[in-house]
Order: sequence, then C-alpha cells, then structure tokens
Amino acid sequence: MPATVAPAKMADRSVGERLLAALTEAVGEENLLSRRDELIVYECDGYVIEKNVPDVVVFPTSREQLIAVVKVCHEAKVPFVPRGAGTSLAGGTLAVGGGVMISLTRMKRILEINIRDRYAVVEPGVVNVWLTRALAGTGFHYAPDPSSQGACTLGGNVATNSGGPHTLKYGVTVNHVRGLELVLPDGSTVETGGIAEDAPGYDLTGLIVGHEGTFGIVSKIIVNLARDPEAGRTFLGVFDSVDDATATVSGIIAAGIVPAALEMLDNLMIRAIEEAFGFGFPTEAGAVLIIEIDGLEAGLDPDSHAIAEIVRSNGGEVRKSIAWRTRKEPEYVAIWKSRKSAFGAIGRLSPTFCTQDGVVPRTKLPQILRFIMAVGERHGLRIANVFHAGDGNIHPILLFDERDPEQVRRVLIASHEILDECINLGGSVTGEHGIGVEKMEFMPKLFSPEDLAAMVAIRNTFNPDGRCSPSKMLPMGGGCIEKKNPGHHASA
Repeated sequence: MPATVAPAKMADRSVGERLLAALTEAVGEENLLSRRDELIVYECDGYVIEKNVPDVVVFPTSREQLIAVVKVCHEAKVPFVPRGAGTSLAGGTLAVGGGVMISLTRMKRILEINIRDRYAVVEPGVVNVWLTRALAGTGFHYAPDPSSQGACTLGGNVATNSGGPHTLKYGVTVNHVRGLELVLPDGSTVETGGIAEDAPGYDLTGLIVGHEGTFGIVSKIIVNLARDPEAGRTFLGVFDSVDDATATVSGIIAAGIVPAALEMLDNLMIRAIEEAFGFGFPTEAGAVLIIEIDGLEAGLDPDSHAIAEIVRSNGGEVRKSIAWRTRKEPEYVAIWKSRKSAFGAIGRLSPTFCTQDGVVPRTKLPQILRFIMAVGERHGLRIANVFHAGDGNIHPILLFDERDPEQVRRVLIASHEILDECINLGGSVTGEHGIGVEKMEFMPKLFSPEDLAAMVAIRNTFNPDGRCSPSKMLPMGGGCIEKKNPGHHASA
C-alpha cells in the first residue's frame, strides 16, 4: 500500500495569491474554501488511511464555472482533482501533493427526463437516489444502485464504473450511459455518444466511464432509463455456514436463473445490521442471502419454487418471502434499507474500517471467504463481510482503530494478502471502487508492462501534463514507464 503523502508546500506566495484571486473570480467567494480549518474536511474520502489536505476547494455551480476553474489551473500549471460526495473507498479523490480540489456537489441539476425516448440528462453532482425519486411514478428507473446511492453522485459513479445490488441482472454504470461531456485538463470540452443509443465510431463513452478522473472532469451525463418490472419476489435465505450460502449462489446461477440481486451477509455483519435496524435478521445464522427476482408475474412462481428448493438442498431455509408489485412495500423497503446501510452499521462495531473490493469467480467464493477468515485470525482483526455474491464481488470490511499505528499496519498487510489471493483465484482487485491510490501497486500484477504502457498512452492523450488527478490508478515505475507528475506547483 502507498505511504501517506506529505502536504504540499507553498512554492510561490505571490503566484498562490494570484491563483486564489483567479479562482474566486471564477466561482465567487461563496463557492471557495481556503482556510485550513475548512479544508481539513477534505483531507480524505472513504479510504481514511491515506490523507492530505488540498490547498483550496472550489465548488463550481455550472459547466461554465467548471470550465473557468480548469482553465485557471491549467494556466497556473497547478494539479487539480475532482471530487463528488467523497464516498470513494480507494482514495480516488485524495489530493495527492495538494493543489486544487474541484467539488462537483453544487452541479446538481437534472437537466432533462425524456420518458418517451428513455433517457435522462444530469449534472455530475446529482445524487444517485435523486434520479430514482424524480422518476417515481413514471414506470421507469435508473438501474445502477450502489449501496451508497443515498450519498454518492452520478459523476462519481461514472468515474469508477460503479455497480450495486441490482446490477447483477441489469448491468453496471457503463451499460447505462449513452453519452458524456468531458472537460479536458486544458479547459476545452469534448462530447461523446449522445441521445441515440448506439452512436457510430469508437466507443469513447465506454472508455471514459471508469477513468477515475484521470482524463478530465465529466460535466454532463446522458443515462438510460429502464422500465420498472411488472412484479418481483424477494427472499431471505438463512444458512448455518458461509459455505452453504456460497454453494446456493452457484446453484441458482447454474439453474439458469439470473436474479435481479443476490447479496450475502456473514454473521458479524448480520448482528451489526440487526442491532441497528431491527429488521428481523436471524443473529444466530452463519450467513444470509438476500435473493431477488423480478419480471413478468407469470414467470415468477416457477423461479421462486426453484430457488426455495436450491436453498433447502444446501442446508438453508427461506425465512421471508416478500411478493411485490412496486418497490414501495414497507417490508421490501426495510430489507433493502438494512442492506444498503450496512457500512453505517459498522460504526457500532469499530471506530474505523477499511473496505476492500476484490472480485473472484462465483465458484471461488468459498475459497476466498475461508481465506479472509484465516487472514483475520492470523492478524488479530475482525472482518465483516457484506457483498454482491452474484457477481463474485466481495467487500470484506476490516475493523480497526486508526489511532493505533500497529492496527493500521496489520490492516494494510491483511488487505494486501486478500487482494493478492483474489488475483491468485483468477479475479481482480476491484469490482466497482476503482484503483485510486490504494491499489496502484497491484496493477503490474494484473497487466503486463505493454498493457500498462498502452493505458498510460491513452491517459496522456487526454491528460498530457498529468495535472488532472495526478498519481492515481497507474503506478510510477515498477513495470509502468510514464511521465513524472508535476512535483512542485504554485500552491494557493
């Protein structure tokens, strides 16, 4: 894991004052923070192990202001980093080396909703769930629903190609983005894709989704809208062991059933959630599965019976079965509120936690979960698990106290071992959280030097000076030759 970066030093006080004046002119004094006590809030995102305070934070409220800010940074040769809600769990919005942080949370307008052609146009600061609420009653919804959807922004979802519980059936963010406007690091703009669902030429939109801010800053997003399902069933499968639950996951998929969602919680996570929300999760269970199917009413009963039989054949039982026509039934809302608030419930167990984001083939879930348990025992750490089992996308949550350097050291070692094992099992080190600063050292383990060089060449095409989100995603040296990022800059 990378060492904590040092705060940026002020290179030239007069240049810094000119930069601050230019940024203030671009966004207004009310949309800028520069005092240390104000900036400390932005020293990290959801990945709390790495911290660094930016020199200034600006809040553009429109694309015009965003473009003006980027141009100011470009002309002053200052590094800058975009930030949404700060829910990144890999240090994706860390201000490495200081510089300007551009917060997009005040660019929060839904510009257009077109039900007839099934698309919406939004600014990057729109919170994921706001679009869901805006579509209520229309018969359509935006499918990607990260567990942090009550806070995370659509711009951030685009940056990391976010997933969510219901993307097993419906697809992740890249499958639902038709077009983008990107502000390049010199302040110019480019539009990719568009309202038409399949634009000709290279799929630049697909390339930009998942760029983690290293190409520029997304200023507009055109997303697909999916039709609401006619009906659905949501089950709570209860098991004595994690092995039985993971066998059920493979059994459901092998039977040709593609659930809308297939989530797993282990005992530590079950107890934390039940204490927080009192939904009725069995605290004695070794693991539970939340299994959801949706579609035409006529086809749901056969799949429901098949799922119940697969659960029983693996030693489990279906404790709850919720039949629904809309996703507003109180019991349905309660079970998903509990699942999507799982990370918040962890606060009852530990003052700090580190969430990993590995991926393994579904059939390897028993092996990786046994490995995670052994890692926790070996390093004296409690590890809770709540994850997208249907995708093989694990989210082990390592509990620790960041005030204790020894615990931090053990958490970093344990995280490293877990991600290495994901690679050994044929998987990857991230499913939806991105590489950020946390996982850069794993990139040479996943890709050859030639592959990494090609990625660097693509990034440098968009971001030739390396000032937009420097020191993210792609490693320096050690199998990846790239330009040196700017080390000294005019600090505000």
